[in-house]
Amino acid sequence: MATKLFDLTGKVAIVTGGNGGIGLGMARGLAQAGAAVAIVGRNEAKSADAVAELTQGGAKAIAVPTDVTDKAAVAAMAERVVRELGRIDILVNNAGINIRKPPHVLDIAEWNSVIQTNLTSAFLCSQAVYPAMKAAGGGKIINIGSMMSIFGASFTPAYAASKGGIVQFTRSCACAWAADNIQANAVLPGWIDTDLTKRARHEIDGLHERVLARTPAARWGAIDDFAGVAVFLASPASDFLTGTAIPVDGGYSVMG
Repeated sequence: MATKLFDLTGKVAIVTGGNGGIGLGMARGLAQAGAAVAIVGRNEAKSADAVAELTQGGAKAIAVPTDVTDKAAVAAMAERVVRELGRIDILVNNAGINIRKPPHVLDIAEWNSVIQTNLTSAFLCSQAVYPAMKAAGGGKIINIGSMMSIFGASFTPAYAASKGGIVQFTRSCACAWAADNIQANAVLPGWIDTDLTKRARHEIDGLHERVLARTPAARWGAIDDFAGVAVFLASPASDFLTGTAIPVDGGYSVMG
């Protein structure tokens, strides 16, 4: 019984931004649980490396180069996944960027770029996979938020707006698609050791020390810390869980 709760054999997952960071950590977990994985991203070399790693581990995986802010490209991506892997059961909306500037300095083009990449892409991908999930009798959507879904910061106006929006968009999908047996949940990563946060540590003085001081687990997260939550939210174990936002942050968000 326990193994079937978390068994993804025969399921097909799409992971946007799945060629590195948290997306790759989730893709690894989904593949290890038995899912076939479509790695969606713009960097074709990184995607090829991710697919090679997953297939060497025994999983079925493909790379689908896609601009996730382009509706036609996203529609073509969903069609290709169905054509090559047979169905779509799981979508992880993980693609994201950040531009660290205070609100009075941020340019409109920079604002639009962050909102489109982080939030509009989740809408486009979710909308694109909905018919396939409905046809399959259900599905799982996992949207990647952030601590900035909860907190404010002077240097992340567009990023925080996009990640707050991710939580509310998740709740809308949960309500709209429950009748189709589609569960939508968000994951809110804390400070995780990725390429994105390596840049932050260079750009924000004292960040490393402040993160360690505030995190009860007393460490930065690793991308493999996201394998388990991905499997849980993608599997039958979470069939009665929808519309939630789960921090995966070593306790950062509950530290007083």
